[in-house]
Amino acid sequence: MKKPDQQEIGLSDTERTPCEVWTRVMGYHRPVSAFNNGKRAEHAERRLFREIKTH
Repeated sequence: MKKPDQQEIGLSDTERTPCEVWTRVMGYHRPVSAFNNGKRAEHAERRLFREIKTH
C-alpha cells in the first residue's frame, strides 16, 4: 500500500529488468524458464500455504 508522501515510480517495458523465477524440483533448484510445457502448467497450478505450528 502506498503512503500519501510517496511518489509512484513508472517504468516503461524497455527500462525493466527481466526477473528469472527459480523453484525447487526433486531436491534441487531450476529456473522455471527451463521447464517443458507440462511442468510449467504444473508450476502454475501450485498454491502457497503456511503450516500452522502445533507446539
